[in-house]
Amino acid sequence: MLRFAVNIAWLFTELPFLERFAAARAAGFDAVEFRSPYEHTPREFAAALQESNQQAILFNLPMGDRERGDFGLACRPGREPEFREGVERAIEYARALEVPRVNCIAGLAHPGEDRELLLATLVDNVRFAADALGNAGVELVMEPVNDVDTPGYIVPRCRDVVQIIERVASPHFGLQLDLYHAAMMGEDLERTFEAMRPYTRHIQFADAPGRGEPGTGKSPLELAFRLIESSDFRGWVSAEYRPTCETKRTLRWFHARS
Repeated sequence: MLRFAVNIAWLFTELPFLERFAAARAAGFDAVEFRSPYEHTPREFAAALQESNQQAILFNLPMGDRERGDFGLACRPGREPEFREGVERAIEYARALEVPRVNCIAGLAHPGEDRELLLATLVDNVRFAADALGNAGVELVMEPVNDVDTPGYIVPRCRDVVQIIERVASPHFGLQLDLYHAAMMGEDLERTFEAMRPYTRHIQFADAPGRGEPGTGKSPLELAFRLIESSDFRGWVSAEYRPTCETKRTLRWFHARS
């Protein structure tokens, strides 16, 4: 049976953030993930988790300043100290919230930049993060982010992330397989899951195109769910979609499998 979780940065946005933990529990989910915990104190997060009897399973490393055009710092030369400070901050939150896994948003390659330098910076930073997080008992993952929605993202395909995984060569670093991003890059979900299974530590999904709940796009998500369920994957499969209406009205896919 699949272990479904929800990303409360995307779902239950009808509610203030700290109330979404309880809403996810009321909907039947045992675990939540989120983009960024850093806008609240660890104590606030811990209280919300305890009150809702929830477990937090994943959040992102600090991604820089979106107003300055940042979308991840890991590949950006010259910003290594900021990246490393972010790793230490993530460790603080992961320990306080007992979160087992942290995701690294790799960053953007801008026109005219030396791509090999950016990739070398990415490998060095990820190696540092994997070691630091691993020493704290936390696993590091990285997801591909499609370059249709996010032009310039440095690792838009699953195979791009696998190349980084192989260069870093750390037991504490693996793939966050996002089925939405794979679909947006034209990848066949069945073949992609089978090829990526040895590297996959965490899975996310949304329908594509549109990034809505299952059934709003063209992705064969039910087939993907069956493939995952029949495999040896025992991690979390997390909904990270943009609900087309009130979140609880979009959960037919979940109730059908509960």
